[in-house]
Amino acid sequence: MSLPRPHPGSIPEITSTGGAIFHAGDLFSAAELQGMCRDLLVTRVYGSTYVRWDVRPGPLARALAAAHQLPPTLRGRYVFGRLSAAWIYGCAPPPRRLTLLVDNRRRTSSLPPFSGAVLHEVALGPADRLDLGGVMVTQPLRTAVDVALQAPLAEAAAVLGLMSREPGLNCSLHYVRTLLRNGKRVPGTKQGLEAVELAEAAAPR
Repeated sequence: MSLPRPHPGSIPEITSTGGAIFHAGDLFSAAELQGMCRDLLVTRVYGSTYVRWDVRPGPLARALAAAHQLPPTLRGRYVFGRLSAAWIYGCAPPPRRLTLLVDNRRRTSSLPPFSGAVLHEVALGPADRLDLGGVMVTQPLRTAVDVALQAPLAEAAAVLGLMSREPGLNCSLHYVRTLLRNGKRVPGTKQGLEAVELAEAAAPR
């Protein structure tokens, strides 16, 4: 199977997987996809997942790529959160290790060695989750609050600023501040509010 070579033109946002996304080991091997990437026939999304050259990876592609990077036994069992979810939404760098969340009322076990992920038990309700092509991700506002509370201050501020300006996420800094102030006081609340203030100060005028 061959792909057409790239040529100038518009780059569509990926909204489905139909023929545009490739996981190593499915249709092509990892080595074949790496070679196709060098030939500009595909673009790497994350790990061993690529998209066709004429497709701009969006949240769906990144969510599917993140899920495929996990061992098969872990896929679909957890929710991507924190900076990993922010990356899926296009507002953070690709994570070195994927962050998985699980509701603390659910029985679970530790991740197997070399899973490429870290697991956190948190309070996580149905309204906190968003389904992207069968991959569960914390919804944007929950993601923003978690980043404010958990990420290093400067990184949190940068991510919050990007999320607040990303159309469709509905993550205004006002919403994040309100949730931090009015929600249950948890460790990191003071830093979270500082991150919001830094993001506001750095926002384009």
